[in-house]
Amino acid sequence: MLKPPVLDPVLQPGQRFWCAVGAIGVVALGGLVLTNPGQREFEDFAGLQLVELIEAEICHKPALPLMLQMVMQNCSALVRSQQHPLGLLARDHSTRLNLGVASIYTTSFGGQQLLERLRLPQYRVTTLAAAGQFVVLQTSSRP
Repeated sequence: MLKPPVLDPVLQPGQRFWCAVGAIGVVALGGLVLTNPGQREFEDFAGLQLVELIEAEICHKPALPLMLQMVMQNCSALVRSQQHPLGLLARDHSTRLNLGVASIYTTSFGGQQLLERLRLPQYRVTTLAAAGQFVVLQTSSRP
């Protein structure tokens, strides 16, 4: 009569190594899933990026008509005060590809006519979100 094979409950050194690698991989993957930034974090990041962009494009260049410059004395403070609404605007004009361990946000907006001689540039930004961080991968703009 044949006896069933006896399974050795003790792992060999090579098996222990691969089990440890697998366990570390599962923990790391779980950590990435848990730290994948969500919509709220994206709003905060995008709002800050837009404030910096608008300040550079409008407040620090002679882009505003003279009459508007006279009325709006502190352009930078006005733009900074709009960080939250700008983050919401970015969220509303973005699509999110959630990969579980990371997300890719694609944001497109602009091109609207504000005043007779002032048109917002059109922007497109692709952003990678992973491990609690955001990295802008690609930007493009058209006047």
